[in-house]
Amino acid sequence: METLTRPSHAAARDLVARAIEEGAVVTVVGACTVEYEGRAASTLGSGERHLMLKPDGSALVHTDEGQQPVNWQPPDCEHEARLSGGGRESEDDDESAGGDESEERADGDDRAGRLVVESHRETPDEHLVVRFESVLHVGAFDLTDERDLSLAGTEEDLRERVLDDPDLVEDGFSPLATERSTPAGAVDVYGEDRDGRAVVVELKRRRVGPDAVSQLGRYVDALERDLHAETDVRGILVAPSVTDRARRLLAERGLEFVSLEPTAGSGESGDTVDVE
Repeated sequence: METLTRPSHAAARDLVARAIEEGAVVTVVGACTVEYEGRAASTLGSGERHLMLKPDGSALVHTDEGQQPVNWQPPDCEHEARLSGGGRESEDDDESAGGDESEERADGDDRAGRLVVESHRETPDEHLVVRFESVLHVGAFDLTDERDLSLAGTEEDLRERVLDDPDLVEDGFSPLATERSTPAGAVDVYGEDRDGRAVVVELKRRRVGPDAVSQLGRYVDALERDLHAETDVRGILVAPSVTDRARRLLAERGLEFVSLEPTAGSGESGDTVDVE
């Protein structure tokens, strides 16, 4: 690991170039402009941004807002770091000229050239150029990660809990189908209660509001139209919690709520909650 804070452009270029060669993760923070040429063309004016280069060839440019990069390049791109004006070759030429110009160049990075980082690939032809006006921080990190991402607490986890132990919804509940098709969409779990009444179960992995209640209501209405006119269809919303507005809407629609977390051991009751 190596980091530089407020380095000269030349020092930043040297670290970035060395890190790219060694297959390190590179981060550069500073004021820069960004230009992209490829399947389209885009330009970002000057602003403080975070550039990340990864050993797989991907490049990402982030601002201080949002989770998505404002510009990026996919894996298998080639990265290059240089100084504006031709990099070392330009510096050598200027030094050979001698005289006052050489003295002026020593006054600041503007004269010595600024850090430019390029990322490009040939198929398709795409080119990303980040030109730094100032460099606040540069870092090179030798990272390894051999683990695969393991998601927990998903809606599928919640579905499996219900199918493995239907009594978590209520005693005597019998699942008959998952993703049962209706004109309003697919029902997460369709089944019957101990009295043989049809039950629609809508699963949500996190706290929900009125939209989830409305969705459940549409499924219930659609099934009542599809089944015999005398059929009583119950609707049960299964989620960790609901908002006050959702609770009131459940009561108005005659629907039910069961508090249940996607994974066991999270402190839920597994009991039907009174929404009246």
